[in-house]
Amino acid sequence: MIRFEHVTKRYADGTTAVDDLSFEVAEGELVTLVGPSGCGKTTTMKMVNRLIEPTEGRILVAGKDIAATDPVQLRRRIGYVIQQVGLFPHKTVLENTATVPHLLGTKKAAAHARAAELLDLVGLDPRTYGDRYPDQLSGGQRQRVGVARALAADPPVLLMDEPFGAVDPVVRERLQSEFLKLQSQVRKTVLFVTHDIEEAVRLGDRIAVYGEGRIEQLDAPAAVLGAPATPYVAEFVGSDRGLKRLSVTPIEPGDLEQPPVVHLDDPLPLAGGLGDARWAVVLDRDDNLHGWLSAEQAAGSGGTVADHARRMEAWLPVGASLKQAFATMLQHDAGWIAVIDREEKGRFLGVLTPARLHEALRRSVDADARALPRTEVDIQTVS
Repeated sequence: MIRFEHVTKRYADGTTAVDDLSFEVAEGELVTLVGPSGCGKTTTMKMVNRLIEPTEGRILVAGKDIAATDPVQLRRRIGYVIQQVGLFPHKTVLENTATVPHLLGTKKAAAHARAAELLDLVGLDPRTYGDRYPDQLSGGQRQRVGVARALAADPPVLLMDEPFGAVDPVVRERLQSEFLKLQSQVRKTVLFVTHDIEEAVRLGDRIAVYGEGRIEQLDAPAAVLGAPATPYVAEFVGSDRGLKRLSVTPIEPGDLEQPPVVHLDDPLPLAGGLGDARWAVVLDRDDNLHGWLSAEQAAGSGGTVADHARRMEAWLPVGASLKQAFATMLQHDAGWIAVIDREEKGRFLGVLTPARLHEALRRSVDADARALPRTEVDIQTVS
């Protein structure tokens, strides 16, 4: 969808902001451009909508050289979200969101209907927020309006220049989560500029790590964290890159242990007890997760498992990140978490322990280094 071919941007004073840049962004892919201030990442992005013109090389969008396209028409077909949002203060939220469709000649009623649809998509009820003005919104709400406005003309390409950098960390994390959900629905081709490696890792399908006007490494987040291509990349992503990698390594069924399982209707005491196990997972009759039962309770007399089972608070769906798993263990002071099927309501798959979490992380790093699926990597452990 976007292709850079030997693109250079050199200013009159001799400064080279971008030096012989060549890379591609596939349709529907989100690529984060990350690096320190002045490294050329924002210049790269602004050349895509011709806010900055390249000195050499060419940029193609959907196979067409943008140099041959009227810049105003080009910008109306490319969504653009910036940190300061740039909403018109004299226009309502609905009018702001409908700006580009109006410019493209869409009739007012249709433009407003599209704007209302997008406000709802980004989590702002148009009946509540549509008639408000920007100064009546919080920073996070204004940023959502900015995203909705950028999507209003259904552009194939979306450029985002540190869009969440001006809000506090809690709101930023919430906006990131909402944007990931939105991207899973609309699948735009996105260039996302950030200076925050953790944001780049969380959002990007691939990460472009910038040095001085050049891309030092363009790869999947897990590969950048697990196998930095250069000492510069290793230093930039940080010595704690193993911890950062937790956020891009999903829980897989092969990471799980299978503890004893009992059902709510089972009578107590349990025949044979739990053996050497200290606890068992409790399921309902459909094998959905319900809770857990201690060995002492299992050996008690009278009643059923349902009378003594404790509710399970520490659980996640398969595919959640190891970072979420670790955080859940800490939040609930749990020595393990239950993992359920994401598609089937509550179906129990197994448990993830700290030891298995560590193995999963090691296996993920090894798999990338050896270009193998995680299931084919054998991890040697010390017993």
